[in-house]
Amino acid sequence: MDKTEQKIVQYLREAHATEQALVTVLQSQIAMTPGGSYRDGLESHLRETREHATRVQRRLDELGQGSSPIQAGVGLVQSVVGQALALGKAPLDLVRGTGGEEKVLKNAKDACATEALEIATYTAIERLASSMGDRATQALADSIRADEQKMLDRILREIPKLTEAVVRSEIRGNPSYDISETGAADAARSASESVKGAARDATSSAKRNARKARKVPGVAQAEGQVKGALASEGDLAISGYGKLTAAEITEKLAHLSQVDLEKVDSYERRNENRTTILSRITSLRGDEPWPGYDELSVDEIRAVLDEGDEDRVKRARSYERSHKNRAGVIDASERELARA
Repeated sequence: MDKTEQKIVQYLREAHATEQALVTVLQSQIAMTPGGSYRDGLESHLRETREHATRVQRRLDELGQGSSPIQAGVGLVQSVVGQALALGKAPLDLVRGTGGEEKVLKNAKDACATEALEIATYTAIERLASSMGDRATQALADSIRADEQKMLDRILREIPKLTEAVVRSEIRGNPSYDISETGAADAARSASESVKGAARDATSSAKRNARKARKVPGVAQAEGQVKGALASEGDLAISGYGKLTAAEITEKLAHLSQVDLEKVDSYERRNENRTTILSRITSLRGDEPWPGYDELSVDEIRAVLDEGDEDRVKRARSYERSHKNRAGVIDASERELARA
């Protein structure tokens, strides 16, 4: 598979994870939306979203990316993120705003942003597929993008009416409905439990495949970025991160794997965003001597070095000196090079 095909598969997997997550988001929004044209639109789009997820998965299967253990590991990481985002958002839909009308309006504005993101995603897939002559993927992306555009247009037409409902409720004191009567809380709890179950299943499978997945070039860094997007301080490989100075953190970075470096990078950017730390991470980024290197113990690395590939030995020595600097690896590298 060449780089263009890899990129198409990557984008399709991201789109699939998003569609799956949006099923739960739509369910929670429908539950708290009163009957009428906007709720009808949400219910219709929920059916479309499920169909979109099925169609994207079918295309991945046709491309031979539906059952590979390595690709499945990468896809599951993306799916877990999508599920986690949905899990975090569904309960939030119930508490934002002051009255039911305000909550529905805020959710509608969020829906506009989501549709715009999906339109951009499928536009990119369509253009990429066109550039390599993949007509099937191009047609799929074009079709789904059109559906998302129709939904965005529909929501935009609803915004003025939803705003008027807020005015009547919040300013004139004439609410149009009681959110407690829409079944929103029960639906959100049900949706959240569904997401938790799916996330648990996906996480279990992802752990089994993660080590294999990291043997694909670039996957380690991608995994770190995905995990870092949701990481808390306790998830980082540096203990007591929040209590350390920038200088103390910088000293510890060289000992981290590419996955852990990306997690720290994402976490730092979302919080303190300190230039010294981010610059040091940038300097440590780079390809491992061979895919999966960071997952290996000293003895496992020695076994590979014993094969006598001089270029590989040099790459390992250089990488090791800049990162974990383990004497066992460096000594083994020096011995192999002395014999070369």
